[in-house]
Amino acid sequence: MAMTLRLNEAQRDALRQQAELEGRSMQQLALDAVAQYLERAADNDLTDRLAVRGSARFKELLKRLGE
Repeated sequence: MAMTLRLNEAQRDALRQQAELEGRSMQQLALDAVAQYLERAADNDLTDRLAVRGSARFKELLKRLGE
């Protein structure tokens, strides 16, 4: 799927400079950034679900520890 990424001038220049430093294309850097963001978001979602399950599972213990 094709899409257009609109960057301001400073962002474009910084991305271009970083791509040149790494010897990669601007597109490669942008794709990697998106992949890393999605991975972090999935990890955060899993952590949230585990926290909810853990707090329900150990509700009484947590209550006693708080006393």
